[in-house]
Amino acid sequence: MEPLQRDPYLWQKAKARAKFQAHLLSFLFVNATLWVIWAFTSSHHYGHHFHVGIPWPLWVTFFWGLGLIKRGIAAYGGFTYEQRAQREYDRLTREFTDPLDKYR
Repeated sequence: MEPLQRDPYLWQKAKARAKFQAHLLSFLFVNATLWVIWAFTSSHHYGHHFHVGIPWPLWVTFFWGLGLIKRGIAAYGGFTYEQRAQREYDRLTREFTDPLDKYR
C-alpha cells in the first residue's frame, strides 16, 4: 500500500479538529458525571431540597470549558498567526490565479 500524499496544512488542521472532538467528548462525559454526583450528594447533605452556595462542579466546568473554547477556536476558528497567514495566502492565490488557466 502506498503512503498517502497529504497536504501538511490540511493534515495538521484535521488532527487539531480530531483532538478537539476527543476533548469535547471527555469534557461532556466528565462534567455530566460531576454534576450528577453533586446533585445526589448535596441535597442530602444539607437536609433540604435546594443547594446552598456555589456548586463545586462549576469550577471544573468553567475552567476546563475555557480551555476547551480556546482549543476549539484554534481548531475551527483559526486565530493563530500561522492560520491567519494560511488564509491570507489562500485568498491571494485565488485572487491572482487566472480563472482560464484550468482550460489551457
